[in-house]
Order: sequence, then structure tokens, then C-alpha cells
Amino acid sequence: MIYLSWKKRLVTVLVLGGLKIGIMYAINRLVNHISTKDDRLGKIEPSFYNWRFGRIFYTKQGSGKPLLLVHDLNVSSSAYEWDKVVETLAKTYTVYTIDLLGCGRSDKPNLTYTNFLYVQLISDFIKYVIDEKTDVIATGESGAFTLAACAYDDSIIDQIALVNPKDFISLAKVPTKRTKLLRYLLCTPIAGTFLYNIFINKRTIEKAFHSSYYYDCDKISEDSILTYFESSQRDKTRSKFLYASLASRYTNANIIHNLKNLNNSIFIIAGNSNPKNMLTANQYQNQLPSIEVVSMDEVKHLPHMESPKEFLEQIKILFDLN
Repeated sequence: MIYLSWKKRLVTVLVLGGLKIGIMYAINRLVNHISTKDDRLGKIEPSFYNWRFGRIFYTKQGSGKPLLLVHDLNVSSSAYEWDKVVETLAKTYTVYTIDLLGCGRSDKPNLTYTNFLYVQLISDFIKYVIDEKTDVIATGESGAFTLAACAYDDSIIDQIALVNPKDFISLAKVPTKRTKLLRYLLCTPIAGTFLYNIFINKRTIEKAFHSSYYYDCDKISEDSILTYFESSQRDKTRSKFLYASLASRYTNANIIHNLKNLNNSIFIIAGNSNPKNMLTANQYQNQLPSIEVVSMDEVKHLPHMESPKEFLEQIKILFDLN
């Protein structure tokens, strides 16, 4: 009787566990279907760079000196971030935009994403696709590996504009046992995807736009939120692998030593409606006094989306465009 009772309990646990996994799987599929059914990011004719770690989506338009636009290193971000400024910039530049590995329309392999991985991506893309020394504008955390790429090879990048770069303290944080465990859990097939969908969903993306990305919430469009949501779910939610590395701090790197070795013209555009942005910009300037810092009023993390006209005016001044 004891044996039978134990078997019944085991069967019950397995059945209930199977039901829970089944429910999580169904929810994951539903979220993925809802977020990607409109294919908002698929309306542009694709061009791909076949990099050694996966295909990289990119666009090219305009003529003149090359300019590479690098979106924030975020599972919801993509080259869509630059849609409001790229057409104007293309009147002066040959403008390239990319979806970083793990983001948007680019491949999302199951690997550990690191700062140096993106240093290699930027370096290789400039060498083998652009094939010319280029100016770069990079948002948020992408500024760190852009600076590192420049320090790694000073022949590929000319002027650099960083839009609200990540602060040194955050960049210096290293993986711990707890963050490594989180990465392991996120990379599991069903439960990991379910956990990812708890952290990254339409509600959390909308909250980020209202609290961090924009100062004037009336400027936030539903299209932007839905496009960011789609980006986080494309390719069967494989952006979770990048998210696992971001959450586990594998993409961090202390870049202070890189700054001291740079001779490029470097500019920082800070949205001063978040006081932290100016404090971070001053951190960079303290390490490299030649960095020029400009602030933009009534914007937060994404000034090129929130106030594109004012952002373009700043770029025109900083890059000395006629």
C-alpha cells in the first residue's frame, strides 16, 4: 500500500508538472503569435551580412561619408530606433543601420553574448561591409563596445557620438553565482521562455517608454511600443539568449582604460530630463577631457525618437555638417 501510494503521488506530480509545462508552452506560443503577427519589422527589403556568428540585418541609403547608426543593446531594440532621423542623415551621409546580433531581424544564436563579441561585430561590419573609415552614433550600452572597437582598431572609426551612454559603475559589474543561475534558467526551453516573457512583454516595454525612454509621454506612439514588442519576440523568442547574457552581466566591460587611449572626436548627447544622464556624461568627460558634452532639454533616453528635429540639429553642429 505504501508503494502504491508513493507511485500515485509520483504520477500526480508528473501529471501536474506536465500540465504546468503545457500551460507555459501554450502561453509562450500565444505571446509570440500576438506580438509578431503584423510583421512590422519585415516591411523593409532585407540585406544581410553573413557574419561568422550569424546573419546581421542592415540597411544602406544616401551618399557621402559613411555613418553607422548602432541602436541600444536591448532585446526590444532594433534599427527601427533610427527611423525618424535616417532619411535626413542620408542627405549628407551614406547611412548604415544594423540590427545587432540577438536583436530585431538579425540571427539570435544560443551563445554567451559579451562586450567583446559586439566589438568584433562592429569591427568586422565596418571592415567588410562599409570598407571605409566611418562616423558612428551609438545609443546606451552600445556606446561601450563602440569605444572598445575604436580602441581595438583605430583605423575603422572617425567621429563618435554617444547618446546617453551607460555609466561606469554599471559597466564594471561582473557576473555572480546568482546572475549565472538566472542565465541558466532563462536558457531552458519552455520555463526559460516563460520567465523571459514575464520580464519582457508589452506592459514592461510600455512602462520603459513612459519612465525611461521619453520625457513627454504624449509623443509615445503605439506603433513604437508594438514594434519594440515584436523585436523582443521574433524568431521564436530567441532574443531570450541575449537577455540572459544582459541580465547576467556578460555584456559589461570596464572601458575606462579604453577611453584614455582614444584620440577620436567623441561627443556625448545627454537627455537632461533624467539627471543621471548628465552625471554619466560628466564621468566620461572626467576620464577624457576632450569629450564634448551637449544636453538636450525635455528628452530622456531616446532623443532621436522623441525629438528628432532637435537631435539632428545637434548632430549637424557636432559633426560639422554643412
